[in-house]
Amino acid sequence: MAHTLLVTGGAGFIGSNFIRYALAHTDCRIVNLDALTYAGNLENLAGCADDPRYVFVHDSIENRELVVQVCRKYAVDGIINFAAETHVDRSIMGAEQFITTNVLGTLSLLDAVRELGIGRYLQISTDEVYGSLGDEGLFTEESPLAPNSPYAASKASADMLVRSYVHTHGIPAVTTRCSNNYGPYHFPEKLIPLMILNAMDDQPLPVYGTGLNVRDWVYVEDHCAAVWAVYERGTVGGVYNIGGNSERTNLDVVRSILGAIEKPESLVRYVQDRPGHDWRYAIDASKIRRELGWEPRYTFEEGLEKTIAWYREHPDWCRNVRSGAYKDYYSKQYVIN
Repeated sequence: MAHTLLVTGGAGFIGSNFIRYALAHTDCRIVNLDALTYAGNLENLAGCADDPRYVFVHDSIENRELVVQVCRKYAVDGIINFAAETHVDRSIMGAEQFITTNVLGTLSLLDAVRELGIGRYLQISTDEVYGSLGDEGLFTEESPLAPNSPYAASKASADMLVRSYVHTHGIPAVTTRCSNNYGPYHFPEKLIPLMILNAMDDQPLPVYGTGLNVRDWVYVEDHCAAVWAVYERGTVGGVYNIGGNSERTNLDVVRSILGAIEKPESLVRYVQDRPGHDWRYAIDASKIRRELGWEPRYTFEEGLEKTIAWYREHPDWCRNVRSGAYKDYYSKQYVIN
């Protein structure tokens, strides 16, 4: 749809994968606006700078004046907002930056869309806004929002801002809510990359609580394809759940990784559980399948095999991303029992 897309947070995990997907599968020009906070890494976009359709701008989405200037300069006619503080543990340690980026940053983008008459806005959200499920049931787009962490609350707040701007100001916005992603370029504070890298280095694998909390997993390339389908053809004001229909306990995921890398389960270390740890997330993605014809291409096993292979093949990226401040954070966050 859009000839020039502003992709915010494009140096992060999902954003960088989406930019690579868009450059490979569409004729859009991509303007990547990223503040390059701890998880933003331009190494994730190695090679993209050589593409004449790619532009990088280093700044924050909270800078509304800058957002408007960039949109005018590059004649942006669509925005996809990946920019967010995302890690639940960090939001528990301190929530202020989550509110600043995820809520006020979204507001800045929405005001730019309204001021400039930008033709399409897509808010990338999360299934965590729905809260926690018991052992049965699935989140649908009609499930009430019941966020249980400061991170989830900030994303739910942003979703409500988007909804209000559609209904009050008539902006052409749509929202996606996805289950847990995994794949290349994933910052190693999240479960799967953390466990892969620790297992490869014969280091302890810290597992919260009993390890029996359940998540639905989707390979990041499948998520990117879903985002593009919603951006192109999703109904204005609509919400679309995206899931891989691949529920696993955290412990099952860890065991799959250990098996694939041929490492012993004795590396697992159970650590103090996260405060307010949601028990289970599970997505009903029938709406996006029915309306837009999207289906995930990869099973969990196929996606995990590709992910492990990528980390093995990129030791320089792994070494660089695990240095410095990340090690300080890791030592503070994971206290082995």
